[in-house]
Amino acid sequence: ADKLNHLSILNFLNEQDPRVDNGDENTERGNWTSKKEYILSMIGYAVGLGNIWRFPYLAYKNGGGAFLIPYFVMLVVVGIPLFFLESALGQFCSQGPVNVWSAVPLIQGIGVAMVVVSVIVSIYYNVIIAYSLYYMFASMQCPLPWSGCSSCDGSNCSTTPEVSCNVSSVLVTNWTQENSSCSSMQTSSELYWDNVALQRSSGLDETGPVVWHLALCLLLTSIIVTAALIKGIKSSGKVVYFTATFPYVVIVILLIRGVTLEGAKDGIEFYIGSQSNLTKLTEVWKDAATQTFYSLSIGWGGLIALASYNNFHNNVFKDSFVVTLTNAGTSVLAGFAIFSFLGHMAHVYKTPVSKVVKEGFGLAFIAYPDALSKLPISPLWSILFFFMLLTVGLDSQFAGIEVITTCLLDAFPTVFKSKHVLLTVTLCSVLYLLGLPCVTRAGIYWVTLIDQFIASWVLLFLVLLEIIAICYIYGGNRFIKDIEMMIGMKTSTFWLWWRACWFFITPCIFLLISSLVYFEPPNYGGIPYPDWGMNLGWCMIAFVLMWIPVAAGYKLIKAKGNPWKVCTCSLCSPSEEWHPYLDVHRGERYSEERCRRRNNSKIKAEVNLNVISSSWL
Repeated sequence: ADKLNHLSILNFLNEQDPRVDNGDENTERGNWTSKKEYILSMIGYAVGLGNIWRFPYLAYKNGGGAFLIPYFVMLVVVGIPLFFLESALGQFCSQGPVNVWSAVPLIQGIGVAMVVVSVIVSIYYNVIIAYSLYYMFASMQCPLPWSGCSSCDGSNCSTTPEVSCNVSSVLVTNWTQENSSCSSMQTSSELYWDNVALQRSSGLDETGPVVWHLALCLLLTSIIVTAALIKGIKSSGKVVYFTATFPYVVIVILLIRGVTLEGAKDGIEFYIGSQSNLTKLTEVWKDAATQTFYSLSIGWGGLIALASYNNFHNNVFKDSFVVTLTNAGTSVLAGFAIFSFLGHMAHVYKTPVSKVVKEGFGLAFIAYPDALSKLPISPLWSILFFFMLLTVGLDSQFAGIEVITTCLLDAFPTVFKSKHVLLTVTLCSVLYLLGLPCVTRAGIYWVTLIDQFIASWVLLFLVLLEIIAICYIYGGNRFIKDIEMMIGMKTSTFWLWWRACWFFITPCIFLLISSLVYFEPPNYGGIPYPDWGMNLGWCMIAFVLMWIPVAAGYKLIKAKGNPWKVCTCSLCSPSEEWHPYLDVHRGERYSEERCRRRNNSKIKAEVNLNVISSSWL
């Protein structure tokens, strides 16, 4: 009986493709069960942890309302056009971020580089979700463990943020931190984060042992992700009904609770209000553009992968507007919730809001938990907040893993098509093992290193190449005709704006942003990285970008003939694989007869080049 059960399980793994249902339009790759599941998955992918902590901090740092003006301008001229372009690209040929580049085979390495970025980011993103999971479990105590100094190691603990200085043997409180004789007192939440949650070492050189409570949380996170993706989009599409909507419930609850707190008005005015500094309007465009770019997850390959499971005639134009505007609205709404609590904390501490606002991890795991610990029934609010971070992070992680599995399935369909379950389990297991260095005592330094080197200007470079490839090599007007095959004919006036963005505005903005980006050596908590850590960061960048020339070189070597002729006639023109996935959608433009004529034209062009080169010789 045991042998029969074992055989039946093996047969299930080997014969069934859980991505496909009988009602799917594409019976080979599968489709989303419903439009709602696609929209919720895209919203869950775009709305990530950066919307909760990075956007509010950037708005605060850059003058509140002064930041929102360029942010929404960049959303219109960069965010929506690129989101529309990537989604349409994936939906048209129903392929992942690697195979879509059969449109321009020479630079197929862009797709490989996107997948590599998704792999590396998925490693550390899983760790950040594990942080949220740990804090959610830790919140199930009363009082909260970071609410007092008793649970923290260290004599420089204080329940209020203050700085003590020794001037002529006299102890002075609240001195300026610039004074070299001053020593900053850490709050109990800071000490809990460093000494209890992370057990942080002195630097990247001191790896230390694995922090087992974080390793177990990482394992649980990996199990959750595996279970949600076990049937691909068929299972993750059901999970997002909860994970993509529940964060909004929590944000609204926290916002209602936050605005009723004493001092909340001061926090909101710091965020956006009477204290907005409009004089910074000329200084904030780079931050606004990069926030728009990163918050929409453009250039990661996830938009292409998720859109590739749409029905061919899905209105991808309308979907792009819905998702991008929802993403922007979520950022703004989360900012109100965050800063209402920070305003209350500033009131409790009797300090300016600027003294309690932290960036990144500090805002999510130090300042906000500290604020929640000051409320009645603090464990309840803390559990809700960290459960919200957990669900927001899981949505983005789902899409990141789906990028990898989609590319493997598209590249090796005969190998992996009937082994999707085994592929998902193996992939999540490997990512868990690769994430273990990030949950050692030096783990936070690894997380920061990956974040600052990979999730940075590298993505700007990839997307700039993507725009050039589609608009100037493949042909923007040709791509517009492809989109019209999906969503129907549109007037020339309708396409005027998208042509302006894709051909001129967006590339110019990317070049401007790239010129303003300068390298800052990474550090965490003021601790610089060793030389070998910096070199490793540059090696990660090289490992991402090297696939572009490697793939191009491989294509040139594999093709026969003069490299210049091959490059101009074959590799910069769509290959035979570039067309709508199903025959019924190919129409006249991508019919077999049309493809034969296109191939004959390529042959004639190669012959003409041979004649020209012979005459020169």
